Amino acid sequence: MFAAIASLTTLGLALGGLLGLAARYLKVEGSAATEEVSALLPGSQCGQCGYPGCGPAAEAIASGAAPVTICPPGGRALAEELASLLGVTADLSGVEDKVPTIAHIHESLCIGCTKCFKRCPTDAIMGANNMIHSVFADACIGCELCFDVCPTECIEMRPLAPTLQTWYWPKPAVAI
Repeated sequence: MFAAIASLTTLGLALGGLLGLAARYLKVEGSAATEEVSALLPGSQCGQCGYPGCGPAAEAIASGAAPVTICPPGGRALAEELASLLGVTADLSGVEDKVPTIAHIHESLCIGCTKCFKRCPTDAIMGANNMIHSVFADACIGCELCFDVCPTECIEMRPLAPTLQTWYWPKPAVAI
């Protein structure tokens, strides 16, 4: 019994060491600009930009293949930040600044078709086939992919209600 434990421990340590060496010496260096752009993107992997995730979108933005205004969830603030980082000018006339929203499913209209369930990139929709669905608000990123595919229009995008973590003191109105 002791020999089996010792041999498995030795094998685990040896293979772990080899993986550590391989990670250090076979590392593929990425572009510094791509890493900086990737850090600015929301990381929600929603696919609204036309790329399969934020990583490929960051590569396209850093290489100049995609405009800095490509990320709809980021809005105007992200486009301005990306433009200043990359030193390019951006036409922000087509970028709308939206309020953060989350999906809400009206249970009286839901037929349980699971179309929304399949489109959600963060698995924020709970339910099963022919059952009523609901949204786990903490996981919803407001990408509106579920909203677009719902055949009964039972999904509504509601503004994100402030919580103790997201609430901020509003600026007072400036007297003129």
